[in-house]
Amino acid sequence: MSLITSTTVLPARRSDVSFVTEDGVELVGELSVPESHPPMATALFLHPLPTAGGFMDSHVIRKASWRLPALADIAVLRFNFRGVTSPRGTSGGSFGEGIAEGEDLKSALRFVHEQGLPTPWLIGWSFGTEVIMKHARPLVDQIAGAILLSPPLHRTSSDEVAAWADSSVPVAALIPEFDEFLPPAAASTGFAPAPNIDVVPADGAKHLWVGEKHTKWVLDQIALRLNPPTYPLPESFGA
Repeated sequence: MSLITSTTVLPARRSDVSFVTEDGVELVGELSVPESHPPMATALFLHPLPTAGGFMDSHVIRKASWRLPALADIAVLRFNFRGVTSPRGTSGGSFGEGIAEGEDLKSALRFVHEQGLPTPWLIGWSFGTEVIMKHARPLVDQIAGAILLSPPLHRTSSDEVAAWADSSVPVAALIPEFDEFLPPAAASTGFAPAPNIDVVPADGAKHLWVGEKHTKWVLDQIALRLNPPTYPLPESFGA
């Protein structure tokens, strides 16, 4: 058995993908699926703020694509929002302040359904949570749930939060204890208009989830919701 570390890349079938939004912007990304059998669920990741360095390779998202297909039978779709560059390439268009990115979300979700991928969950990190909260409420009949990592609630109004109060799918907000933008107490207030949203504090963590301990905790929380029998994820892999 080999210990899983921050640089471990586990087996999966990984493909470069692209798709075009309804307003004509081509987005680039990667789809990772279990190596030898169909996935049990799908994680569609929306990355942190592009103007602060967020992209499809932001570390939690990259490590999810490296681990979740093998450890939790979860397909992972990650992509660059419009105007964002990563080693995979550059998506067309330009930064849309969280407004135009709603089209990116819809296009990525449409791609998931076109590929026949099962049980899609939206998983946003920081800016990605704002895109979910602002634009995904009309799409709940197309998803199984949503997970919000370090939601800042900076671009999300209280009315937009309240719109989720009657959501038919589960929503969990994972809140770092020492988040620089929205710590647990402020998160409880910010999400009060939608008491059905499960606000989950993360002991010792900060907004960027730096450290293997905190990355593992996030990935465990994803596995718990998307494929519960695989929770908690193992810390080693192989014979």
